[in-house]
Amino acid sequence: MAGALHTSTLTTLPLLARGKVRDNYAVGEDRILMVASDRLSAFDVIMGEPIPGKGALLTQMALFWFDRLGPNGLNICPIHLAGDAPESVVSAAEVAQVVGRSMLVKRLKPVPVEAVVRGYLAGSGWKEYQLGQAVCGVKLPAGLKNASRLPEPIYTPAGKAQAGQHDENITFEQTVALIGLDLATQMRDISLALYKAASEIAAKKGIIIADTKFEFGLDAQGTLTLMDEVLTPDSSRFWPAESYQEGINPPSYDKQFVRDWLEQVRIDGKPWSKTPPAPRLPADVIAKTAAKYQEALTRLTS
Repeated sequence: MAGALHTSTLTTLPLLARGKVRDNYAVGEDRILMVASDRLSAFDVIMGEPIPGKGALLTQMALFWFDRLGPNGLNICPIHLAGDAPESVVSAAEVAQVVGRSMLVKRLKPVPVEAVVRGYLAGSGWKEYQLGQAVCGVKLPAGLKNASRLPEPIYTPAGKAQAGQHDENITFEQTVALIGLDLATQMRDISLALYKAASEIAAKKGIIIADTKFEFGLDAQGTLTLMDEVLTPDSSRFWPAESYQEGINPPSYDKQFVRDWLEQVRIDGKPWSKTPPAPRLPADVIAKTAAKYQEALTRLTS
């Protein structure tokens, strides 16, 4: 698809890994070039068709949040940005694959826990609450509904799964067993502070951040550092405030158009099995998804 980058093909740097969205390249021993492609995954399957502009939008939104929450802004915690222009580490012929959609970051040791914060009851949290009025071991009041605002944001970590597998919700006590009490406590407290600060910023733009996940790594000195992407529609549930209504799933700024289409598509008369290969996405679903990502960025940064 013209103007979209499904997979980067840099040859001047060694490829470390390809994720669902990002291609990571080694820059020496201490830095990584993260290139956000226009790939889209749904139900943990990567679609064959890219969403034009998605990688650049995700990068711009992540940089917006790093600027406001990191050392240049509220200084809630250290961040992974290395400070140099991503284009400076590739050849002139490869700049077009990098510019506007990449971050040059410090190479960190990832913490094997996803730091999930929920301010509203939605998704897997709502399903879990219905079973026992708790989410990841956090007890909640009776009588909450789908999309209810929680009395206070809660920290509900997840264990990182192997590629192609679903992350699994775990309790705080399980994170302590995995990484130790000090680090687990630090991650929880920083994540809640990041969520609360970001929610206040987004609220002024008419956006509700229902929930989000953060990823952290440790530098050579053992300093906990915010890494990967942060507070984008790929890692967060963003709702337009004017459409919010307790009891129903509000429309969201993400790939919901794709998920809805995949749920109803039929292959040889049967529902898609949610395993590769993915069905080909129609042009209108691609266009609507791209427009939602753009709307979120425009609204947040205008």
